Amino acid sequence: MRGKYIVVTGGVLSSVGKGTVSASLGLLLKEMGLKVSLVKVDPYINVDAGTMNPYMHGEVFVTEDGAETDLDLGHYERFVGIDMSKYNNVTAGKVYFEVIRKEREGKYLGQTVQIIPHVTDEIKSMIHRAAEMADAEVTIVEIGGTVGDIESLPFLEAVRQMKLEDEGGVVFVHVALVEHLKATGELKTKPLQHSVQELRRIGIQPDIVVARAEVPLDEESRRKIALFTNVRPELVFSSYDVDTAYEVPSILQQQGLHKGVLSRLGISPRKEGSNPLEDFVKRMKNSSREVDLTLVGKYVKLKDSYISIREALYHAGVALNVKPKIKWVEAEELEGGEEKLSLLENSEGLMVLPGFGSRGVEGKIRAVRFARENNIPFLGICYGFQLAVVEFARDVLGLKGAHTTEVDPNTPHPVVTVLEGHKPTRGMGGTMRLGGQKIYIKDGTLMRAIYGTSVVDERHRHRYEVNPEYVDALEKAGLVVSGVSDEGLVEFVELKGHRFFVGTQPHPEYKSRPLRPSPIYMAFLAAAAGLEVSAQAVPITTLP
Repeated sequence: MRGKYIVVTGGVLSSVGKGTVSASLGLLLKEMGLKVSLVKVDPYINVDAGTMNPYMHGEVFVTEDGAETDLDLGHYERFVGIDMSKYNNVTAGKVYFEVIRKEREGKYLGQTVQIIPHVTDEIKSMIHRAAEMADAEVTIVEIGGTVGDIESLPFLEAVRQMKLEDEGGVVFVHVALVEHLKATGELKTKPLQHSVQELRRIGIQPDIVVARAEVPLDEESRRKIALFTNVRPELVFSSYDVDTAYEVPSILQQQGLHKGVLSRLGISPRKEGSNPLEDFVKRMKNSSREVDLTLVGKYVKLKDSYISIREALYHAGVALNVKPKIKWVEAEELEGGEEKLSLLENSEGLMVLPGFGSRGVEGKIRAVRFARENNIPFLGICYGFQLAVVEFARDVLGLKGAHTTEVDPNTPHPVVTVLEGHKPTRGMGGTMRLGGQKIYIKDGTLMRAIYGTSVVDERHRHRYEVNPEYVDALEKAGLVVSGVSDEGLVEFVELKGHRFFVGTQPHPEYKSRPLRPSPIYMAFLAAAAGLEVSAQAVPITTLP
């Protein structure tokens, strides 16, 4: 059977909710018995998201096979419960890189290489390959950006051609903003109408429209949208503001979006389908108590920079029946006098977040020391873990000037450094230690109790490592190395005699799912809430 495609486009402005709509639709179709995959198309020229500043594009999400991708792939994994791969993120950089490679190798047999057909053919090839690699019956293709962006035009042309080549095999879903004027209570549909007109101008007629607004669509607005976009009223759907994105599948399911899509594709569902996130949302809204958490990072002004961490805490909260109340603290704000540490007061749990570079490093180190000395449950992720080692070396071992060579290449005590064999030899992009890696956990440690097994797999994204030359001294002083890699590199540390003090080189948040929370995040939140941490908490259910 040849796979079919749902192409999701966006209008008016970016970040309107295409990723959440795509992920929600993927979940609903999967629950109806279909094998589903998703592809995110990013029109930027970067080959991948790995070298991009989080303020530019939010979090970099890492797949099991080590691809540095758009954050929407995190939405797909969390909602649909399937692993994404390097094939599920197509960027303009990848496309043009491949076209130029083929031209240099003479694959085009002397032709003049052009956007049409060479670039558009490569786009189609990458989309089809992603579907084939997943053996998907239905592949949802989300086109990044908005209609009218010059960067998006080749991608829109490619999916237009896909529809032409297989009329019954492609459905277009357009997601666009409907402005709600609070002063008058009116819903203004004109911006959405204009975005559809622009889409039609380049040859694409949407089959379905999802109107994104603060409030639900009224019937008059629905009829107006249908009339001016040439879409039947029953195929105009409303996606409105809710407390959590995990409610969106229920909203769209109640309106029948999934059934409308399958009808247009000529597919019969294998079962009626349910929404496994409904109970999760109910529990999330009815958690019995709040836990005050402080998260220290260098990109906290844009919360999407740490979206997987935030969601992992919410997943753990639902499993434990507690509600994480997050206070975001900019690391630089902790640098200076002792009064700066007042920002960390009243923390029931403290996290130091991932990042790169020197900005805010001393503030992060001060946060680590505050948690260690005040017996506050602590979790350091990646760079946060490395700086916890730096703080311990300085303040417990007394190694004056101890640092990571990322910040101070001339430090007298390089407790964190780039090891031989891990130094980049071909630039920065795609050269870190990336993706799923096995970790061997030592018996008798807290991490062994948390995971309940001796071997785990977690995803990585880092270049620097704890220097093996300092491990013996660190352990003698009480910092336990509780997990190591195949090569013997330090993966997990924990502190003897502390309520909960854990550092993790990998990013366990990447694998956390609503119904299958990360064991480390559950243990940290349990410690912050004063609950039992000696054994792994039990998730409310398990995704199939």
